[in-house]
Amino acid sequence: MQTPSEKLKQWKTQCKREWITAFLTVIILGLLTHLPVMINDWPNHDGLASLYFDQNMITSGRWFLSVACGISSYFTIPWVIGIFSLVFLGLGAAALVEFLEIRETLWIICVCGLLVTFPALCSTYAYIFTADGYMMALALVFFAVMLTRKYRRGFLAGGICLAFSMGIYQSYLAFAILLSVYGCAEILMKEMTAKNKVKEMLHYLYMGMIGVILYFAVLHILLFLEGKTLASYQGINDMAAGAQQPLIVMLISIYHDFAAFTVKGNVLYNNIFSGVALLILIVGFLVVCIRKHLVLSWKWWAVMIILAGFLPLGTNMILLISPNVTYHLLMRYQWILYPILLVAFILKQTADNVPERALLQWGAFLAAAVLILNYAVTDNIAYSNLSKKYDKTYAYCLRLADRMEQTNGYYTGIPVAMIGVQSKKNYPVTDLTDAVTSNMIGMTGDYLVYTDNNYQAFMKNYLGITINLVSDEKMEQIYKTQEYQALDSFPGNNSMKVVNGVLYIKTE
Repeated sequence: MQTPSEKLKQWKTQCKREWITAFLTVIILGLLTHLPVMINDWPNHDGLASLYFDQNMITSGRWFLSVACGISSYFTIPWVIGIFSLVFLGLGAAALVEFLEIRETLWIICVCGLLVTFPALCSTYAYIFTADGYMMALALVFFAVMLTRKYRRGFLAGGICLAFSMGIYQSYLAFAILLSVYGCAEILMKEMTAKNKVKEMLHYLYMGMIGVILYFAVLHILLFLEGKTLASYQGINDMAAGAQQPLIVMLISIYHDFAAFTVKGNVLYNNIFSGVALLILIVGFLVVCIRKHLVLSWKWWAVMIILAGFLPLGTNMILLISPNVTYHLLMRYQWILYPILLVAFILKQTADNVPERALLQWGAFLAAAVLILNYAVTDNIAYSNLSKKYDKTYAYCLRLADRMEQTNGYYTGIPVAMIGVQSKKNYPVTDLTDAVTSNMIGMTGDYLVYTDNNYQAFMKNYLGITINLVSDEKMEQIYKTQEYQALDSFPGNNSMKVVNGVLYIKTE
């Protein structure tokens, strides 16, 4: 048996330089970009109730999430969770560059830089209490496709990786689909027999089938053992039952959503610089195809037609699995694969001495650099607003608590009847970032609190004040009473009143 030092030396000799470069790029650029959210405690509305959360979300289909997040404990510790999330993403990035067969340091930095700065990760950090688990899920997807490509029976281990990834967060299945399609497209362009091409492409299908079947098998076994059923939240109980809607209706919705988010989503590009950078990558792709005479091959046209038809479906696979899902940015991380794969294609196709080789590679490099910078700046604009949301919420709730304690008849623990929505006419809209963060869930708006439960959690955890809310049924009755309707909206003089032993608070 080897000692720890001996084992470490062995790993060091076996670890490729490309893997280390990918890992360190994610760690360094990740810290440079996302450090603000890691060294502060800026909860969003969901995070207010998740300062300690065991992540047992099996009824949402996430049967491995509790284990994945348990490594960093179930407490919301942004720094610890942030570091673990970057470590997991760094390991996944090493698997991704191995899958893409990128060897040069500069291009590894470009690919990993795009991965770690894309605003979908920023939105994930708004829900930082699950960020480490989600990044483990993404890493497992990258290992799934890498193992499938690199090893003869790799689809077996790849399928297991995919199953555990879906057991954490199902949305990253789209990464596996898109990378598998890319792998199949490369196989189609190779010079080999049709039989061997089909054989290699089927490995990706096997990996996907094993992963999905194993995921559902474990899910239903655990649901049975715990005596639970899938929840209706986000249409989870509709998984694999999308046929409740006509297929043509779902397909139209999927393709429309893909086009709308790509063109108008304000995430993949949000200004002229990022727009031009993406255009340069697309033009570079077309120039390479022309200069390499790929456009003269019927195989290339066949691949392009297949990709044009299938990529939107693969990207939005979650809408086929669960048509009623609220499709937010955390579920759209896979869009970053488009610039990544364009960079990888241009690099690999210009590896030999093709015309305009230097120009094409300079274009790809500068485009990637611009996108990385743009995404990093976008992320920090969002973090700036998240910080201000916390500050404004703290100030607002402190004023609210002070008024509560000055109300005649108030005592600690008094039943409280409130809705929670702020009166917009009494408070100006001060979020200056909406033009940038409009689609970055968790980052937009002026306040962290929207419901009575949000107020209760914020005041308890950040102000040390107890709010004993009445039941929803009783609140419904109180809301319709003349006494409640007659109150002013806070901060009006008559916005709070004790009625029959209950503190009425009118904020809306």
